[in-house]
Amino acid sequence: MKRQATIERSTKETKIKASVDLDGTGAYDVATGIGFLDHMLEQLARHSLIDITLKAKGDLHIDFHHTTEDSGIVIGQAVAKALGDKQGIARYASVSLPMDETLTRVAIDVSGRPYLIWKVAFSQPKIGEMDTELFREWFQAFAQNAGITLHVENVYGENNHHIAETCFKGLARALREAVAIDPRQAGRVPSTKGAL
Repeated sequence: MKRQATIERSTKETKIKASVDLDGTGAYDVATGIGFLDHMLEQLARHSLIDITLKAKGDLHIDFHHTTEDSGIVIGQAVAKALGDKQGIARYASVSLPMDETLTRVAIDVSGRPYLIWKVAFSQPKIGEMDTELFREWFQAFAQNAGITLHVENVYGENNHHIAETCFKGLARALREAVAIDPRQAGRVPSTKGAL
């Protein structure tokens, strides 16, 4: 069974098409018009081993908010669609991810119950041209639309680039483990309810 999906979203603010392959190699082809966001989504693909293609045209002349949030929406929706009924997945995963002076913890439950805990602070309002407050918006949109419980906590760090990057890489590594097929599940949904 191929765990792939494509989602298109078109509003007055953005036009976005995203495809994912949960059993890919980490290949990516990302173009949002926001350089730093592209870099983060490329990290997400590479370290999760989920192939991600995303093309976005948004109202960047206003600001980066709509394009950032909507890219989280479509990637989240694509992941949810590719997961289907979630038979055989590991479901839970957590990682502590270091990058130089920074350490970030990410824990995930592919539960069907979206929730985000975001304990990440930035000391600067921007990284490059991107507002640092938009990272929470992306993670919120992704968690809500993927139907996952997601906890992200920056334990310590000084460099804002490293803090943002560990959040995305931490999500990537946790997501990689959580959506992996567990052969011991023998195709069952990992819940005593029988559904997620």
